[in-house]
Amino acid sequence: MGEEEELPISVEEVQKKEHKDGIYGSCLCQPVIWLKMLAKEMHWSFVFGVVVVYGISQGLGGSLGRLATEYYMKDVQKVQPSESQFYSGIINIPWIVKPIWGLLTDVLPIFGYHRRPYFIFAGAVGVISMLFLSLHKNLHILFALLFLTAGSAGVAIADVTVDACVAQNSGIHPTLAADMQSLCALSSSIGSLVGFPLSGVLVHLIGPTGVFGVWAVPAMLVVLVGALLKENRTVSNFTYQRVNQNFVDAAKSMWNTLRFPNVWRPCLYMYLSLALSLDIYEGLFYWVTDSKDGPGFSKESMGFIMAVGAVGSLLGAVLYQYGLKDHPFRDLLFWTQLLFGLSGMLDLVLVLRWNLKFGIPDIFFVVIDASVSQMIGRLKWMPLLVLSSKLCPPGIEGTFFALLMSIDNAGLLSSSWGGGMLLHILKVTRTQFNNLWLAILIRSILRITPLSLLFLVPKSDPNTSILPDDITSSKLEDNEIPSTENIELVSLIRTENTS
Repeated sequence: MGEEEELPISVEEVQKKEHKDGIYGSCLCQPVIWLKMLAKEMHWSFVFGVVVVYGISQGLGGSLGRLATEYYMKDVQKVQPSESQFYSGIINIPWIVKPIWGLLTDVLPIFGYHRRPYFIFAGAVGVISMLFLSLHKNLHILFALLFLTAGSAGVAIADVTVDACVAQNSGIHPTLAADMQSLCALSSSIGSLVGFPLSGVLVHLIGPTGVFGVWAVPAMLVVLVGALLKENRTVSNFTYQRVNQNFVDAAKSMWNTLRFPNVWRPCLYMYLSLALSLDIYEGLFYWVTDSKDGPGFSKESMGFIMAVGAVGSLLGAVLYQYGLKDHPFRDLLFWTQLLFGLSGMLDLVLVLRWNLKFGIPDIFFVVIDASVSQMIGRLKWMPLLVLSSKLCPPGIEGTFFALLMSIDNAGLLSSSWGGGMLLHILKVTRTQFNNLWLAILIRSILRITPLSLLFLVPKSDPNTSILPDDITSSKLEDNEIPSTENIELVSLIRTENTS
């Protein structure tokens, strides 16, 4: 490598350069300077990888797939809202078993590589699943669920692999942990902002199954990331007979970390705060697209509404990055959880049609509702992500971060299935929405209950260490990827000097 790669660029040097050049003081240049600082601190390839996985695969691809899946279940499979809510939980099961993918990437190399094969595998699974859904118009619901779940697994595996890089760099650069999570959130939000308007138009023009074919393109880019990824092969003394020992060592390290109160207590809070916020989105989706009882929004309108929600999420990420990232976890979570519960009451105003009594059009009110709810949801989610990244012990960053995210996804699954059960009990169907208001009221009340559990969250701020010294100093066997090594992507143009 050249000298520019060997000499680290500190944050102070970047700040001095900003001071010397007046143009750096412009607000319009701040995002560019911020990205440049991250690229120099952790190598440009890290930033590129995050943008591809979070921005294109999850943000753009996820927004295309989300609206397509909603209409696929509603118009093609013709299932009830409670059933769609249940199927949504099944599709997200691969995100619950993320520790398995994380453990594999940490301790089981393929052809000597820990990351590259998993990126390629994840992208290939996504491409095959989406193309199969696109080419077969009349799939049975079981096969449709199978391929939708496989596509979700592809995204989850790619997410785990890039999360390992994020957690690894959070340990190397602890003061930039919040910045890295902001990069992930901003990439995802911008991708969603671009994808949602396109999704509404594409669902209208080519239908949900056609959009599944388009969804295969972001998966192809994940394959490209795996093909370009540069990493050192596992040391020569590695043998696959030691894999079992690696799994045992990783499990012991995870267990020792989980036993620490400052780890299991916030984990419990993360699960309960998500599980208690029952998800009844499918009932609301069926209602707002119904022309009899609801506003009867078109596919293009739904794409626009979701795009506005992505704007709100983006604003939440920006607000956290530039104003709230240094606040203590417990204080920030108190206000975001409280506002999260209160924002749910906007849905109640819409379903009861009170907005029309005040002369507020449905589309205007829904746009405000979506932007406010997504912004608050992002503000609630960001400190949890930062907290999770700081709980990861060195050596198994990918595995442990995946474990923490699987706890969150288990909470989301409980929320989804609990919401589906609530819709079923209240008899909210494709054509009956009389009790939808009651479901919204119950959900909004439950959203506030996690405030009583905030004692489980540490009072510390994001810039302090949470793990004890004996955990942060411990490492696994020497066959792992060194925690001080940055993952970097191979340049498209190969140079002759490889020394």
